[in-house]
Amino acid sequence: MTDSLPIPLTAPLTSAQQRKLINLVRRAAKAEILPRFRRHGATDMRAKANRFDLVTEADTGAEAMLTRGILQMFPHALVVGEEAVDADTSLRGKINEAELAFLVDPLDGTWNFVNGLPLFGVIIAITRFGKPVLGLLYDPIMDDWIIADEANPARLCRNLGAEKRLQVSRGGDLSEMTGFIHLHLMEKDVQREVATTFPDFGRVKTLQCSCHEYRTLARGGVDFCLSGMMTPWDHAAGVLICQQAGGHVAMLDGSDYDAGRTEGYLLAAPDEASWARLRDRFDFLLKTGDAT
Repeated sequence: MTDSLPIPLTAPLTSAQQRKLINLVRRAAKAEILPRFRRHGATDMRAKANRFDLVTEADTGAEAMLTRGILQMFPHALVVGEEAVDADTSLRGKINEAELAFLVDPLDGTWNFVNGLPLFGVIIAITRFGKPVLGLLYDPIMDDWIIADEANPARLCRNLGAEKRLQVSRGGDLSEMTGFIHLHLMEKDVQREVATTFPDFGRVKTLQCSCHEYRTLARGGVDFCLSGMMTPWDHAAGVLICQQAGGHVAMLDGSDYDAGRTEGYLLAAPDEASWARLRDRFDFLLKTGDAT
């Protein structure tokens, strides 16, 4: 039996529906991702935009399984997978029109996966007319996940039922903050100026995996994340999860995030005051013409 009725706009997924979705993600990871980790060959992958932007059989196999399973549970849903968009870019334009959309990154951190680093994950976001209403960040290696919806806080969960409610960091002065800045995913003409800000912070890094970056942010391990590539499957789930862990997330120009955004800079921080200090430091990005 499938959950064939549309989800009411006033409620997130039921607990039973969330369990079905989580079990689907866990099955896809066990069937399509983990058996290929550190066992794939050169013929199992190809480059997309450049040699750093990779897709493997694990990506395509997991996305196909996840898409089938989601549509079995929710036949009326729009499913927007990263690899599906690579084949049909028009899918992105449908997100803000959809009452119920599932945004799927079947293997986030593919470069790490290909290079044998156990830092990759599966991201699922549910949106209503572009607004994130549920986020799921799954770690196949540890078989645990962070989940939040618009009615419940972010929590770290394991299969045995243990849950831990998450809280972002306390923020602070710029000189004490650590964070993620996706420098090489920004336009070339702003990379140099963004790089000059690095000494202003305690530490700046990237994990090359949005799933684990947002997990780290929601758990208070870092203080902020600045992104300039608005791929919705990378951000929609993490935005909601960080908000439900007490954080403040908005576009750098102060507008609300929605999954239909294709341009701009997204800034996540532990609180509004820290966000404002970060925004003031990065406000030169609003003058480049790239954040319109």
